[in-house]
Amino acid sequence: MQGMRSRLQTRSVAILNNYFTGSSMNYKQIFAIIVPIFVDTSLIVIMAIMNTAMVSSSGVAAVSAVSMVDSINLFLINLFVAVATGGTVIVAQYRGSGNNEMVSRAASQAISAVAFISIFICVAIIIFHTSTLNMLFGDADEEVMHNARIFLIGSCISYPFIAIFQAVTGVLRGVAETKACLMLSLIMNASYFLLNLLLIKIFDMGVMGLSISVITARVLGMAAALYYLIRYNQTIRFKLREMLKLHASVLRKIMYIGIPFAAEQMFFNGGKLITQTFIVQLGTLAVTVNAISGSLSMLFQVGGSSISVAIVTVVGQCMGRRNIEDARKFIKSLLGLSTVVFVVITVILLLLFPLIVKLYAPPDEIVPTIFALILLTSIAQPIVWSISFIMPSALRAAGDSKFTSIASLLSMWLFRIVLGYILGITLHFGIIGVWVAMVLEWGVRGIIFWLRFKGDKWYRHKLI
Repeated sequence: MQGMRSRLQTRSVAILNNYFTGSSMNYKQIFAIIVPIFVDTSLIVIMAIMNTAMVSSSGVAAVSAVSMVDSINLFLINLFVAVATGGTVIVAQYRGSGNNEMVSRAASQAISAVAFISIFICVAIIIFHTSTLNMLFGDADEEVMHNARIFLIGSCISYPFIAIFQAVTGVLRGVAETKACLMLSLIMNASYFLLNLLLIKIFDMGVMGLSISVITARVLGMAAALYYLIRYNQTIRFKLREMLKLHASVLRKIMYIGIPFAAEQMFFNGGKLITQTFIVQLGTLAVTVNAISGSLSMLFQVGGSSISVAIVTVVGQCMGRRNIEDARKFIKSLLGLSTVVFVVITVILLLLFPLIVKLYAPPDEIVPTIFALILLTSIAQPIVWSISFIMPSALRAAGDSKFTSIASLLSMWLFRIVLGYILGITLHFGIIGVWVAMVLEWGVRGIIFWLRFKGDKWYRHKLI
């Protein structure tokens, strides 16, 4: 028995060394980056599901309102994440090159840029919140719109706090401090969950309770992130006064990655918003099906999403050392790992589907449709999701930001939106048609990014 265990261990180490060890880093360093991100992502998704389930107790109108506003939140928060990702890439490359002074400077500029952008967006959306909702979701029921207005204002107030939190955790990931990111995420998301439990389930405050929870939790998250960065982090050596200084050359490098990615996120998530507008035409139950199915699909994507975040640090540090061979090897290996993880998670969750869907307390008549959508994505994700979403993260970490953004936008608008409208509305396939178009778009994106990776243009950018 002992001998068999020893042989298995030896074989496992050999496989890990073969696929996840190079001259830039070894498998222990790579998995030290991935595992905390995986735990963090899992907890975030599980808590998001629990939060959605709690909101479900306030009725279908509340779920629909939160789903509608979350599509706006996703659109805007991803702008902050895009600029923060620019910071992650530049910090990772400077870290890989061993230039610690520039690591600190890049971190401060990334946080400053994200803070400024988030404050501007916060003020603008609060001023125009009613016209924004009317323009996007004017066909929704009045009760849904009332709840949506409350949640949108609450979400806007929280934008600067979540933006700074994302910027701090982004630069920490750039120097591979993913354990710290995990702890900070735990503080913010556990606070959010407990506040929702108190305000929604106990005090029955519905969407108003959700709004108070999101603001309070994000304030706590931002405060904890800045406190850690200033008092405890020794790698970045961040000082608040550095945020007030403008280092144009560093900011340009961050924006070289951040602006194309931000434009991509604007149009990509803008496309999702447009998709949401014609789902609204299908009725409140269709919006609820989309909300619950979207929430559940995030659970299936936990492994892939984690690797998508981790690969930016891994490839960024390889490119900082100009080690193209390691970058290629790790990209292929992480794509393979993602596929394996997808298969394992999908099998487990499909078996648990009847139990999980009950958390949302959906009307009985929509459960078969929810299952059909989940089954559709379960079949497609192990095949096409990784090259569609992890590959562009890897290319972006190498500085290939413009190409990835343009390719993503074209596939989104030509396939997901146009085809989604034709299948869902024109041909009357409803919500099923919209999701079929989404899956087909994953495949198109994946082919484009794989062909790019096979060439050499993606790694010829020099950022630092």
